[in-house]
Amino acid sequence: MVQSDMVRSGRVAFGKMEQVLFGVSAADAVAAEARRLGATRVFLMVSGTLNRETREIETVRAALGNLCAGVFDRMPAHSPRQAVVAATNQARDAGADLIVTIGGGSITDAAKAVQLCLANDIRTAEAMDNLRPGKSFAAPTVPQIAVPTTLSAGEFSALAGITDERTRVKELFAHPSIVPRTVVLDPAMTVHTPAWLFLSTGIRAVDHCVEGFCSLEANPFADAQAIRGLTLLTRGLPAVQANPSDLQARLDCQIGSWLSMGPLASGVPMGASHGIGYVLGAVHDIPHGHTSCIMLPAAMRWNKVANADRQAEIAAAMGYPDRDAGDVLDRFIRALGMPRSLSEVGVGAEAFDRIATQAMGTPWIPRNPRPIPSPAEVREILELAA
Repeated sequence: MVQSDMVRSGRVAFGKMEQVLFGVSAADAVAAEARRLGATRVFLMVSGTLNRETREIETVRAALGNLCAGVFDRMPAHSPRQAVVAATNQARDAGADLIVTIGGGSITDAAKAVQLCLANDIRTAEAMDNLRPGKSFAAPTVPQIAVPTTLSAGEFSALAGITDERTRVKELFAHPSIVPRTVVLDPAMTVHTPAWLFLSTGIRAVDHCVEGFCSLEANPFADAQAIRGLTLLTRGLPAVQANPSDLQARLDCQIGSWLSMGPLASGVPMGASHGIGYVLGAVHDIPHGHTSCIMLPAAMRWNKVANADRQAEIAAAMGYPDRDAGDVLDRFIRALGMPRSLSEVGVGAEAFDRIATQAMGTPWIPRNPRPIPSPAEVREILELAA
């Protein structure tokens, strides 16, 4: 007779995303999807650089024709509330029935929050307090299509990281229906992305793979995606660095980024790298990708006593089965020319107490594989990354 306590159990939930289109023209795909969804007032939230310095946004507008009802291109990094409300007000005035995002993670997350703001008649930054977790609010009704130009992969989650300027805290807003209905992965749309941004957000995706796989709450479904995603990213990022015009390598990175969200999308939590990274982004304006470049190896080294077997599988997936995963990640990130210490981005030890205290309030620190009962342990990780 098999003992029931010997059988691992779990749950994998699937979200409301309908499809991912990859290796296709963004303009053609967006226009086709808008028509499939019956949209008549399409509101574009896009990268200002793409809009001002390339013809990519104009090409999308031309494909949409008279379906395009407006364009917002002024979203700063880390999606501050004031800018989210400005975009909401413009979308409301345009009568938007579909939002299309073209850009990085800040634009994608902001549009998710705009969905909630439209559904709940939010007109001020302060009123967004009513959308916090635990509050009761209306579900969004205006869907989103996402065309990412970086690799941070927020388009695959039903979470939005929005910065409250009053406190410089990045908060998570969530609802199952804010995940984009369709994601379009067009590698040609990423060629305008600065190399540092493309590569560093690729490490953000690596961070999703690694922290998801190394979580004590991991599941086989998420594991398979994380390891395959890590393999694609490990191969694709150096290839793009060597040849920025290699569209297949860029698509490999995009698909790796998509797969990196397998853990989060199926309910597996992230860990200390993500938790500390949220604070570094909101308080010190460090880009998402750079926070992972700096914190992931340090978090891995600190966590090794809790998940050494999992870390060994990470090192093997990256091609170095006999080496320490933290060291392998360190060398990989350095070879891409990314920052590897807090001092390189101007964060000194005098800031560690505030960072450590604030990180304790993020969703991920309490679910780190090695318990973090107090800010003192966060500080230990910060010192490893100093």
